[in-house]
Amino acid sequence: MAEPGVRGAAATAAADRRWRLRHLPVLLAATGLLMVTAALAGAVTGGAVAALGAALGVGVTAASYTLTTVVLAWADQVNPQLVLPFGLGLYAAKFTLLGVVMVGVASTGWAGLIPLCLGIAAGVVGWTGVHIWWLTTVHARRAGGVRGG
Repeated sequence: MAEPGVRGAAATAAADRRWRLRHLPVLLAATGLLMVTAALAGAVTGGAVAALGAALGVGVTAASYTLTTVVLAWADQVNPQLVLPFGLGLYAAKFTLLGVVMVGVASTGWAGLIPLCLGIAAGVVGWTGVHIWWLTTVHARRAGGVRGG
């Protein structure tokens, strides 16, 4: 028999099916601001091509992380045992695709390659930082704070 607290948490999660995606609008808004900032930094340091590369880099990261978030939320809702295989499969597919795209872009000699790479790195740092902030502030408040054990 399940403990009362476990049963209550499961009922709450079942009642709120959107909890898995609740953080996504905040992350996307922050990423949009980062994309504009990256484009401005690129424009100042390297002109229009650098601005485009930097903004595209942040966009690539946002698209990748958003895809992962949506797919894993779906898998968790369908059956939590699907999260690991879908997560690993998606990870392998995304990095294979990213590698192919980066090699293809590098072979063209496009001047925006370095800003693109820097934009990807900035997107990773920005997305991860905002996600940590959201988990430790907004989500922690909704969940009743962090409990010590």
